[in-house]
Amino acid sequence: MEVQEIFAILHKWGIHTLGQLAALDKEQLGARLGPEAIRMWERANGRSSRLLKLIRPPESFQESFEFEREIETAEPLLFMLRRFVEQLAVRLGAIYLVAKELTLRITFANSRQDEPAVAGKQSYERVFKIPQPTNDVDLLFRMLQTHLENFRSEHPIVAVTLSAEPIKPAGEQFGLFETTLRNPHQLSETLARLTALLGGDRIGTPVLEETHRPDAFRMQPFSWAVVSDTSAGASAKEDVPSGENRESGPDPHALRTAHATAVLRRFRPAVSASVLQDEDILAHVRSAEMSGKIIDERGPYLLSGNWWDEKCWSRAEWDLQLKNGELVRCHKSEETWRIDGIYD
Repeated sequence: MEVQEIFAILHKWGIHTLGQLAALDKEQLGARLGPEAIRMWERANGRSSRLLKLIRPPESFQESFEFEREIETAEPLLFMLRRFVEQLAVRLGAIYLVAKELTLRITFANSRQDEPAVAGKQSYERVFKIPQPTNDVDLLFRMLQTHLENFRSEHPIVAVTLSAEPIKPAGEQFGLFETTLRNPHQLSETLARLTALLGGDRIGTPVLEETHRPDAFRMQPFSWAVVSDTSAGASAKEDVPSGENRESGPDPHALRTAHATAVLRRFRPAVSASVLQDEDILAHVRSAEMSGKIIDERGPYLLSGNWWDEKCWSRAEWDLQLKNGELVRCHKSEETWRIDGIYD
């Protein structure tokens, strides 16, 4: 019998208080209403015990501070961040944890005086991935300091918050022939300095784009995970011609002997060149890397792609043999000639 049904029956009996329930006979109550009524009677008489289950709320490793006056220089901000890092390191170390990543949040004053107070304030947030989780105060603070060296804002700062994501210290045992970075934090700091100096779009890991356009790639943030050899193998195959295809052009065996093996050594970036023609026949090539008379050619091989968006491209490729015996690949795109590389 459910509790609500027992309550309804007790109310019909005129039982409305705990004292009235406790005054009833336990055995007769159980015989009429079942074991659930006996448990209710025992709780009313103080004869049942229920263990208290303690639930520890998740601890938040976060430090924040609101400045009394708006600040416009980095010194007060770095001073507070140093204190935050020290406090977080102590708190994490007390429970045998380390910091996995740091989240920096900077709050600015309203950009306009006529903005209502309820509209909220602008903020800046940055997540710092720690290559090797640690509680080293100097390393964590230097990571923040390196980022803030080139940080600029249009509005004064009114508050700052720093939070840490905890993790247990990880122990890793490498194999006999496996190695790891000698100092991951030094590499992370170097990458942060290069990013601040050159820009985030110029530092990272090059990834090939899904297109037939030669040398098309994009930069993605550096990842600490081990990368498979798939992309490396694809990059190596790109430079080894294997007959006619959209990427490699013609087989250079046609320009040399049938038993020769040629590998394209690319110039990155491609070298600007001038090509002279004699009645629509390529006669002479001239560039900073090489120049000479053309005695044999294969092409043009027309390539194009991405015609459906603004990244559309079109080019014509040739494989040329110069008088001095060199084999080169060149292409023409938008009336501009460039040498892609030389066959070794």
